[in-house]
Amino acid sequence: MEPAVTYELLHVCKQTGARRGVVHTPHGDIQTPIFMPVGTQATVKSMTPEELKEEVKAQIILSNTYHLYLRPGSKIVKEAGGLHKFMHWDRPILTDCGGFQVFSLAALRTISEDGVEFKSHLDGSKHFFSPEKVMEIEEDLGADIIMSFDECCPYPSTYEYTKNSMERTTRWAKRCKAAHKTTDKQALFGIIQGGFYKDLREQSAKDLIELDLPGYAIGGISVGEPKEEFLDMLRYTAPLMPENKPRYLMGVGTPDYLIEAAIAGIDMCDCVLPTRIARNGTALTSHGKVVVRNATYERDWGPLDPECDCYTCKNYTRAYIRHLVKANEILGVRLLSIHNLRFLTRLMENIRAAIEQDSLGTFREEFYKKYGYTIQ
Repeated sequence: MEPAVTYELLHVCKQTGARRGVVHTPHGDIQTPIFMPVGTQATVKSMTPEELKEEVKAQIILSNTYHLYLRPGSKIVKEAGGLHKFMHWDRPILTDCGGFQVFSLAALRTISEDGVEFKSHLDGSKHFFSPEKVMEIEEDLGADIIMSFDECCPYPSTYEYTKNSMERTTRWAKRCKAAHKTTDKQALFGIIQGGFYKDLREQSAKDLIELDLPGYAIGGISVGEPKEEFLDMLRYTAPLMPENKPRYLMGVGTPDYLIEAAIAGIDMCDCVLPTRIARNGTALTSHGKVVVRNATYERDWGPLDPECDCYTCKNYTRAYIRHLVKANEILGVRLLSIHNLRFLTRLMENIRAAIEQDSLGTFREEFYKKYGYTIQ
């Protein structure tokens, strides 16, 4: 049987080795490399699906298994016809497994071989996630791409703890594969773990690739470590992943990390960053971050970013957006969210074009120079 999700390689950048491809899914094709906006609660915060498609030009969005299990409940979503119908989104969706959220509840959860018992952050009620339970929830939600249940190590962790955690993640991935029934509609991706130990990353990749899953992700980096450690582990791990399947780097959304991910051969990235910093009155621009709530923008009649093609930049000034943010008007957050999301989807469009032109290394140099980054 043909898998629900497949990868097609279109071009490899001669300058950097970055990949330009297409991920084919039941709800449409995804041009890669891609940034995926996060819709934790079955909504990208403050955005309508129409805005995401028309203004942001998002090709795929994420939702969160842990949060949707707690509220409204995966059975409610299933009754609605799955996430696509529930949230009025007809393009691809990816659901994470909830592992990161469960493991971030350090004081509220207990790990065993069977799974994880945890207390809800909403009301303290007790719940249990096993690989089989997570597959049941993700099948109810009905996303095109679903993630296997993994254990995400805190940073830093000892070698012994990380090794045990990585091996458990592999065993759980096997159980997820065995429990996953809707293989014709949903693609199960495995998550490579192993912390910041290269031999553990290599073992994790080897063991998971033996399961012949439709795609693979790198988890457990970009979790608070220094940038040089992130880059070292990214550059080591990405080449271990199959060339004929999608490669997903979890939880990355700053412009420099997105560019470095593409150069390392990653196809898909996601992060809550663009909407989170929008709620703090901050914009991503081609010359670095702009904290628009600052007094310096009180009489600034220019757009957030003169180089941006988004709805916000075409119609509103920094001074007006600052006023909205200072007055706690919802429109301020919405306009900043549209801009930040579009900034990143447009960055990925430019990355794809640079790969096709065999010039991603040059693009990185020019972008870093304007943004104030240094190449590592």
